[in-house]
Amino acid sequence: MSWKTNIPLIAILRGIQPEEVFEHIKILIAEGFDTIEIPLNSPNWQKSIAIAVNTFGNKALIGAGTVLNTAHVDELNQLGCKLIVTPNINPAVITQAVKYGMVVCPGCATATEAFEAIDAGAQNLKIFPSVAFGPSYIKALKAVLPKDIPVFAVGGITPDNLHDYINAGCIGAGLGSDLYQAGQTTEITKLKAQAFIKAYKNLIK
Repeated sequence: MSWKTNIPLIAILRGIQPEEVFEHIKILIAEGFDTIEIPLNSPNWQKSIAIAVNTFGNKALIGAGTVLNTAHVDELNQLGCKLIVTPNINPAVITQAVKYGMVVCPGCATATEAFEAIDAGAQNLKIFPSVAFGPSYIKALKAVLPKDIPVFAVGGITPDNLHDYINAGCIGAGLGSDLYQAGQTTEITKLKAQAFIKAYKNLIK
């Protein structure tokens, strides 16, 4: 991988409020997560990311998702963000993030998009939305991709189907609504986090 991680699962906290950031990320890290993504279509994301970076930046890779333009990359760099995740391939965004030394994980769906991202400097790829394509498609796509480029499955990944995507060649996954939904309690976050960590650890026994 392009960053050191114990568990290659990205916790996506879409919709989280700034006042919720501390407790939820604290729980996720306690359960084993060390990569956290706060999408930019979350309310007051600047404040949430700043809290996450300042509080947990030494314990986890803190990143932003749904990054669509270079102005956001510049702002995120100022906030101390270390991970950029996109839903699409925008070479300018990838290049800018790489220039800042950020880890970049852009979303792609085809071989053309994947190689465009790699040519722009992407160190990782996410296949999005993975559930729409399925593990067989990802396995076929992986056959033509460079073996040193980690691929993450994102979109529709659950504790029950995680193994299908790991077996298809993904190194890990980004976990959205099946891990966190806006407004859920910390108790639910803990239970869902435990389910994903257990599912992943069962795969690598």
